[in-house]
Parts: sequence; C-alpha cells; structure tokens
Amino acid sequence: MEKNKHYIIFWLGQSVSQLGSAMTAFALTIWAYQRTQSAMTVSLMTFCSYVPYILVSIFVGGFIDRHSKKMILIISDSVAALLTVGVFIQLTQNNLSIEQIYVVNAIIGFANAFQSPAASVVTGTLIPDGQYKKASGLQSFSSNLTMVVSPMLAGMITGFAGLPFVLVADLLSFLFCIVTLVPIKTEPLISVDGVKKNNNKKSGNLKDSILFFKNEKGLLYIMLSLAIINFFSRLTYENILSPMILSRSGNDIKALSVVSGVLGAGGIIGGIMVLGGRGKSNPLKLLYVSAGVSFLFGDLTMGVGQNLSVWLLAGIAASVPIPFVMAGQTMILYKFIPQNMQGSIFALRNAIHSSTIPLGILLGGYLADYVFEPLMGSDHLLADLLKNVVGSGAGSGMAVMFLCTGILGSISCIVGYKNNHIRRLADRLGEYEEMGSDTL
Repeated sequence: MEKNKHYIIFWLGQSVSQLGSAMTAFALTIWAYQRTQSAMTVSLMTFCSYVPYILVSIFVGGFIDRHSKKMILIISDSVAALLTVGVFIQLTQNNLSIEQIYVVNAIIGFANAFQSPAASVVTGTLIPDGQYKKASGLQSFSSNLTMVVSPMLAGMITGFAGLPFVLVADLLSFLFCIVTLVPIKTEPLISVDGVKKNNNKKSGNLKDSILFFKNEKGLLYIMLSLAIINFFSRLTYENILSPMILSRSGNDIKALSVVSGVLGAGGIIGGIMVLGGRGKSNPLKLLYVSAGVSFLFGDLTMGVGQNLSVWLLAGIAASVPIPFVMAGQTMILYKFIPQNMQGSIFALRNAIHSSTIPLGILLGGYLADYVFEPLMGSDHLLADLLKNVVGSGAGSGMAVMFLCTGILGSISCIVGYKNNHIRRLADRLGEYEEMGSDTL
C-alpha cells in the first residue's frame, strides 16, 4: 500500500511536469513556425534535442547508478526550469531567436539523458511487485492525455494572455513536481536479506552495460528492433502527418486538430485497457503483436484514406496498441535488469532505441519533398498504379510513405518476434511465469 501511494505521488508530479514542458514545446514550435514558415526549422528543433540526448545517454549510466536518483531528477528538472526562465526573459525583451531555441533544446536533451533513466529506476523502485504492466498503462494514460491537452491549454493561454504565460505555467508545473519529489524515499534499495542493492560500488558503467547486453542478447535485439520501429514511426507521424492531412483536406486545420486529438485519445484508451487488464500477459506478444497491428492497420489505413472519417479510424488503429507496446517493454526490462544496474542499462537502452529517431525526422521531410511527392506528380507507371490506391494530388506522395512504413514496420515486428535470441528470451520468460517468479 505504501509503495502504491509513493508511486502515485511520483507519477502525478512527473505527469504535471511533462504537461508543462509539452505546453512550452508546442507554443515555441508555433512561435518558430510563424516567424520562419519553415518545416525544416521545426524538424531542427526536435533534432537538436535528440542528438545530445542520444550521445550523452551512452555514457551517463554509471553516474546514475552511483548517485541519488532523487537529486538527479531535481537537478535535471531545475536545469530545464532555468532555461525556461531564460527563454521568458529573452521573449519579454523581444530578443528571442530561433538559434537560441536550438541551444535551449540541446541543453534540455542533455538534461533529459540524466532525467529519463533516473525516473525509470525510481519507477522500478516504487512499483509494487508484479504491477509493471499496470504502471506502464498509467504512464501511457498520462503521456497521451498530455498529448491531447497540452496543445489546447497552450493555445488557450497564448490566445488570452500571451506566450510568456505559457512559460509561467511551465515553471509552476516544475515547482509542483519538486514538491512531490521531496517526500518520496527512493534510496537505498533493500533486498530481502537486508543487503543494500543500490550502493556506491563501482558497477553499472558503460563497460558493464555493454557486457550485460552481450550476455543478454535477447534484450539487445529487442532494443535494436525498437530502434527500427522508432525509425519507421518518426519517418511519417513525426514529420509528414500534418502536411499530408493539410494537403489532402484543403488546408483544413480543424481536420488536423481532430486527427491529432484522436491519436492522443486512442493512446488514452489503450492505457486504460492496459490498466484494466486481468491475468498474465506475454510481454513479447504485447510488444511485437501490438506494434505490428499499429503499423498494419494504422499506417496502411492512414495512407489509403482521403477523408476525415478514414483518418480518424486510422488514428485509433495506430494509437490504441501503443500502450501495450510500452507495457511489454517495461515488463521485460524490469524482469531481467538487476536493480543496481538499472540506471546504466536504461540509459544505454535510451541511446539505442532513440538512435534512429533523428535520421527518421530529417529523412521523412526529405523523402516527402524530393522523392515521393514528385513521383506522384509525374506520369511514371508506378505513380499511375499507386494512384489507384491512395488517389492523386497534393499529399498523395506522403500517403505512399504511410503505405511503405505500414508494410516495412509490420515486417520489422515479425522479424523481431521471430529472432532466435528473442525467442530464447521468450522461453525463459515462460519458465519463470510457470515458477510464479516476479524477478529473474
């Protein structure tokens, strides 16, 4: 009961903080696009946050394992808050520039490389035994609720009071997060025999993490397959969903807003389904089958759709399975990773499965503008065949990209699930489920 209480407090603080950060990110994205009218500017803002996050994540794991997770969270959140203050000052003095936002995003990416694995370790500490799936569902619920609510709140505050007040709301969410962190005891971790698991011995450095993945090849191949899944996802949804819908709907912003809202609502529904799930679930099937369903029914339907009704169905099909993907991954990681190495493993995990995201972000826009849209505007035989599937006109090339990610993403899920090392991992999971063990 005490663990449940502490985890709910921690989850609530992190969720409110994420809401504030998402509001600021959305408001600054709109601010930047209005001043540059450049989609590449928006892509570079995201790119600048991911690159340092990935690079730093490779090396910070040992530091996280050997130091207080609570202090890491407080310091990393404080860095983000100070940056928000800096943006507020520059904005109110009319000195804010796109280049400054690039720098701010890069520093936030650096801080997140510490914050994310530390939060994962704290989550594992606070979650009651056997409740990893439900905790993942709760996190999916809050993150998707943030996706839905943050644009609306940011838009309302900006419209009534201006962008600086969005930044003020972000700072208030930071203060709330700090208040929720203070009473939570996250260290030391005590094992059943009373021995501290989270001590300051030299463990969990990069060398140890690499050795761990070398010995646990099933986990390594899961991370690599997730990197491929992330690549296909970012290739389309991160970049070209908005321009495709705008192009195919006659620049109907309301249609885009509804589709974006449905994507978030689908994630909320999926999170609730994970929370309410009964009985034991195969985490590998949760991961790969759910991801495959998202690609197969979500991306393909989004590609063939030419009106709002079909896009809404596609949004539901694409987003509802995602919380199940996250739940499967969470269950596997917390079962196999020793507590005294979780910081280093989660950090390296973040680096691996996020490594393809910057490439997907940049490549998606390039392929849309210079390959697929020109192809569908030509008289090429392949274009004529594809027009029978996705239609013609502006946005049809981006629709073809959704067909490609739907097919290739589904194949990547099948290949991942059939991988020999991952199958052996599945056998081990089955053995321990039969033994009734919560940890391996």
